[in-house]
Amino acid sequence: MLRIQQIKLPVDHSEKDLKAKIASTLKISEDIIKSIEIFRKSIDARKKDKILFIYTVDIELNEEIKIPKKNTSVTVVEPFLYNVEITGETELKNKPVIVGSGPAGLFCGLLLAEKGYKPIIIERGKMVEERVKDIEKFWSVGILNERSNIQFGEGGAGTFSDGKLNTLIKDRSKRGKKVLEEFIKAGAPSEIRYLNKPHIGTDILRNILVNIRKRIIELGGTFRFEERVLDICSKDNKLTRLITQNDILDANVAIFAIGHSARDTFEMLNESVTLEQKAFAIGVRIEHPQSMIDEAQYGEMANNPKLGSADYKFVHKCKNGRSVYTFCMCPGGMVTGAASEAEGVVTNGMSYHDRDLENANSALIVTVNPEDFDSDSPLAGIEFQRKYERLAYKIAGSNYNAPAQLFGDFANNVLSKSFGKIYPTYRPGVVFANLRECLPNYVCESLVEGINAFGNYIEGYNRKDAILTGVETRTSSPIRIIRDENFESSIKGIYPCGEGAGYAGGIMSAAIDGLKVAESIMKKYKPAK
Repeated sequence: MLRIQQIKLPVDHSEKDLKAKIASTLKISEDIIKSIEIFRKSIDARKKDKILFIYTVDIELNEEIKIPKKNTSVTVVEPFLYNVEITGETELKNKPVIVGSGPAGLFCGLLLAEKGYKPIIIERGKMVEERVKDIEKFWSVGILNERSNIQFGEGGAGTFSDGKLNTLIKDRSKRGKKVLEEFIKAGAPSEIRYLNKPHIGTDILRNILVNIRKRIIELGGTFRFEERVLDICSKDNKLTRLITQNDILDANVAIFAIGHSARDTFEMLNESVTLEQKAFAIGVRIEHPQSMIDEAQYGEMANNPKLGSADYKFVHKCKNGRSVYTFCMCPGGMVTGAASEAEGVVTNGMSYHDRDLENANSALIVTVNPEDFDSDSPLAGIEFQRKYERLAYKIAGSNYNAPAQLFGDFANNVLSKSFGKIYPTYRPGVVFANLRECLPNYVCESLVEGINAFGNYIEGYNRKDAILTGVETRTSSPIRIIRDENFESSIKGIYPCGEGAGYAGGIMSAAIDGLKVAESIMKKYKPAK
């Protein structure tokens, strides 16, 4: 198979144009091209009057050809197959238990189920069909279910997001391909195989979760929803049991694939295994018209359906030494209430697959470090988050409405009195408040500097009526559960995994970490007969 890179075509090209360009690049007849598979597709919008699609394709030919050495855009590649084998010789006495059904837990469970381990997956929240109802109730009338919300339930926090599948880690061509293929089998659009910035959307992702759950059950796995691990038991520094509110489970292997908001579980684990503080980021959600973002990124081609809704990603180093950056940008989406604890306000962003709503939104966040916390406790980052979530709850009326402010007023430290041309999308709702009362001073200073800097990249980004909604605190885990080279914690048999444990950030990297942990278990144990 040949891989050809840097094939550039105008936006309004056809499949025939792509085939012709491949033949021209290789200086061959189109007739000897047997098959074409797109490996990667991205947009080059640096020149607004000449936007291009850039392809990397894998092709098969009906006959061999010689590739000139000077042609560095063409290489020979082998078809990739994700195939891992069980090499462990010790029989696992009990079924492996996975705590958490986010991407890390699901993909760890899927691989173990495929290999015959029949995992038990414990999830404190509800299955996605019921979870949707609880979240809609919270958004509609402000009644929070602390066990079933955006943070807790089948699929984890990513279920109610943009469903991005891009990742910064270098593992996409290996385990990442396995993740994408499983998503496609479960109902994701096939384009996620090759898009440079693939996304699924919250609407499609919900159905995918149901299909992955059914697949794991077909393979012998078990799901236990609305059940929480309360304690762990060990002997000679080895895991022996898990205690839930419903049961006592004999367990030699437990994968803690918990989310970044499982604060009570972190507190429990802190009594037994080694945790450490970790840097993260806090800030606000910012909203602009999606049409403004499209025009800034695509110019006159802004409404071309082949380009879709435009996104952005910025970072700025502030004068105070901190970094401010955009995170989880949601084109054509909405800002959502994402609280999981009583008396706290948390924001998040979400898009449907079509990304066709009026506003673009993004987290705009500033790095915070352990030095900013009030103590040396491994759990100090949680208290840091909680402090500002509760302040946001208080200044917005103590009813899960969120504090909001126009950027111009935030920059001038005055209360907003009316909206401009942009209206907020946060549910349950917003009230005008001074966001400086629920964020540290250094975060506020950094946000103002960063937003003005980003206005140099997108005209109007720092417009006075851009809406800021607070607070965005759950960007990543505030702790890390220490694990060794075998992915085990200080108590053997406990495998910290995924985003909550501090080893991932986003759907793809969490799912990949789940596969890594499953592979490590397969190297040590074989399933019980």
